[in-house]
Amino acid sequence: MATVTYDQATRVYPGAETPAVDALDIAIEDGEFLVLVGPSGCGKSTSLRMLAGLEEVNGGRILIGDRDVTDLSPKDRDVAMVFQNYALYPHMSVADNMGFALKIAGTPKAEIRSRVLEAAKILDLEPFLERKPKALSGGQRQRVAMGRAIVRSPQVFLMDEPLSNLDAKLRVQTRTQIASLQRRLGVTTVYVTHDQTEAMTMGDRVAVLKDGILQQCDTPRRMYDHPDNVFVAGFIGSPAMNLLDVPVADGGVKLGSVVHPVERGALSGAGQRVTLGVRPEDLALNTDGQGIPVEVDVVEELGADAYVYGHTTVDDDQLQMIARVDGRTPPEKGSTVYFTPKEGHVHLFDPESGARLGD
Repeated sequence: MATVTYDQATRVYPGAETPAVDALDIAIEDGEFLVLVGPSGCGKSTSLRMLAGLEEVNGGRILIGDRDVTDLSPKDRDVAMVFQNYALYPHMSVADNMGFALKIAGTPKAEIRSRVLEAAKILDLEPFLERKPKALSGGQRQRVAMGRAIVRSPQVFLMDEPLSNLDAKLRVQTRTQIASLQRRLGVTTVYVTHDQTEAMTMGDRVAVLKDGILQQCDTPRRMYDHPDNVFVAGFIGSPAMNLLDVPVADGGVKLGSVVHPVERGALSGAGQRVTLGVRPEDLALNTDGQGIPVEVDVVEELGADAYVYGHTTVDDDQLQMIARVDGRTPPEKGSTVYFTPKEGHVHLFDPESGARLGD
């Protein structure tokens, strides 16, 4: 077990003008589960591969524990990686796949057998040890790939989108198993995904990347309730946060026909306009015709709740809106309804820089 430190770690691909990963600074605690998340091309897989030794580090350094591993080969870093495509040997049994790295390292056969059996027990793979990968389901193959990492007893687990080949139901089930397994083993884990729901449900902390630059690294709850900028606000949360460019008014911000009160301190440094963010569950349906007028396009009924997808017009711009309402009395499609944000549940951002305003 060990800490992991990215210290201004930078990767510039040959011929590229901008870094794929730009001065990444993250300190990962011993035994922590950190998730790297962001859109395609944001640098999350490159960051993981830099830690694994599969990508060169062009600036800064990477430490595992107190050891600088920036220039070490992958085999000398004491990390184990689980890939997106499982990378199992088709001609080998499950047991041989799991123990292969130990065999190459010259580990005695009895110890290999013991460690493979122990990992198989943890992962419920004991009945399948003599099977070949082609006789397994996707979820079972994924567990074999996990077992291969576990038997090595590495200091750090690295996982590169290991669930993306599974169907939706199995993905939910398997992510719970991985999170539970990591807590039981207590091994420092760095996990890459593009799925922010996966990130929020699995990680002790989540690091959001965009264009190779770290936007925020925080606990899932803190990131949801206190996003540092507009990008994080719009990326984290499903359905996404509503973001509206609105004028500043005396005592708050103007939303449709009402002024939503905002503390003076939250508007310090703001100009004539701000970007206001409000999550779908923080919009209240207003029956007196006051607030943000929204024309309803689609209603998704989910039983107890319903999501209203509609649009509103701000300064001749048509903006999409999403609100969560009572599933038993949702508004009709095509109707116009009014929403007001719940007090204390709005987020304000600078429209130019995208940075959070206030605390």
